Amino acid sequence: MPRVVLLGSSPGTSTAFGQPTPPAALTLPVLPGSPTVIGKLHGQIASLDPAPVTIVRSGEAEAHRGLPGRLVETADLAGALRAVADAVEDATENLLLLPANSLVHDELLYQITKSKRGALALITKEPREEDENGDFIVPDVPIDEALPEIGDRTLEGLPVRVRASKSRVISVGSAFHAVTRPNSVLLGPLHLHHKHAATLAEAARELADMAHLFGPEDDLVQLLVLGLVRRGVSVGIRGRRDLFFRRLNTQEEAAQAVAEMAEFNEDRARLNNAVKGADGFFTTYFVSTYSRFIARWAARRGLTPNQVTLISIALGVASAACFATGARPGMVAGAILIYFAFVFDCVDGQVARYARKFGVLGAWLDATFDRFKEYVVFAGLAVGAAISGVGDVWTLALTAIALQSVKHLLDFSFGAANRRRPPSPLPSVSLATSPDTELRAALEQRKIARSGGIRGLLRMWSKAGRNRAVYWARKMVVFPIGERFAAIALVSAFFDARVTFITLIIWGGVATAYTLTGRLMRSLA
Repeated sequence: MPRVVLLGSSPGTSTAFGQPTPPAALTLPVLPGSPTVIGKLHGQIASLDPAPVTIVRSGEAEAHRGLPGRLVETADLAGALRAVADAVEDATENLLLLPANSLVHDELLYQITKSKRGALALITKEPREEDENGDFIVPDVPIDEALPEIGDRTLEGLPVRVRASKSRVISVGSAFHAVTRPNSVLLGPLHLHHKHAATLAEAARELADMAHLFGPEDDLVQLLVLGLVRRGVSVGIRGRRDLFFRRLNTQEEAAQAVAEMAEFNEDRARLNNAVKGADGFFTTYFVSTYSRFIARWAARRGLTPNQVTLISIALGVASAACFATGARPGMVAGAILIYFAFVFDCVDGQVARYARKFGVLGAWLDATFDRFKEYVVFAGLAVGAAISGVGDVWTLALTAIALQSVKHLLDFSFGAANRRRPPSPLPSVSLATSPDTELRAALEQRKIARSGGIRGLLRMWSKAGRNRAVYWARKMVVFPIGERFAAIALVSAFFDARVTFITLIIWGGVATAYTLTGRLMRSLA
């Protein structure tokens, strides 16, 4: 569970954007029980951290008394930054820093806290300018020639002083720190792995000593991410997508935000999030399009992921029994059953993610019995081939099993080794340096250094994956479980076991060679 730190009103909102109402005084009368904004937020984070640290200005502290957790009063921005440092420096859990005036969906908080990134921030980008024809306007000066600026534009009441790429924060500014072509704002939620806690604490204290350089509009979360980025921490980004987040400063904003929030279907977003985002072609288009609804139906009726796994195993064994008959009706029945065994293999994970029911037993069952179903089907096909007079295909069956076992060994062993490999460090720049020119130059040098040799080839291959056809071809060539079960179902329904095994061996051999080549290249890069 993460340690939650709630941040009171940012220093600048009280002067630059009008006097805000403390979140403990803002009410949400449309919601059941008419909770306050901070009361609702405490209810949402109770399962994450029942005793959060709340950092507020002394003038707002009275409204927060009586709420769960520890209350820290500060007099100014420097005090708030030092309070953050004190709250996080000894953390042994991951951290979630969240503005106290946030109105947010539960599902969005869940997705952010379950991120595998070392650091993740919620952002929104400025809409790109369009001409009268609807085409995006290209700036006259290329970004490589653009000068750092201290932007005065605002978006959702926050200064646009963040430069973000497609995947991470490149640079963050303040009233003192200039950014080259800023395009985003940091909305507030920041999730951080505990390994970066000491870095955040150190940067926060250094920023506190520089507080006299910041303006009233500078946001506390934005300053903290500024410290992380300039210390070389890779801060990933995500948008709100199909979920809601808004900071509230007035009662009018609260009423409007609740109305807007009601237009979002949080359950649908949660259901969509239950589906893996990186599944194979067959799973994406021929299973997950409807399996998510089976998962929701099962979860609402109290079925556990392990129970769904047992259904999948039973279907797999029944499929093997049908294949073992060797007769054409049995082959067709086995093909249908193996397809639905895979469907329920997807459903068990989707139930776990939708109902948020995870366990070691479930993970073990899922990983182990995926192989069991596959291999028992191989045995059924081999027995059926002998009964039907196709001949002895056990050698083919064992070859298919061996290929699949080698491929899994490559995947798991590389994954374990890669997790022990330290990430390539990002450049760091002094917080006392105003423009981000030095940071951008260091990033460019890093990019050039990583663009040659094997790394250059891997980078080109990654860029090629942006093409939809190449993306799906790469997904299919590795012969994931969805494609394997689809191949077994389709080929066995129309041909015999020998043709099925030959298909598995040829495709499996290509997948093993491709996987081995990729693993070797990434190991040497």
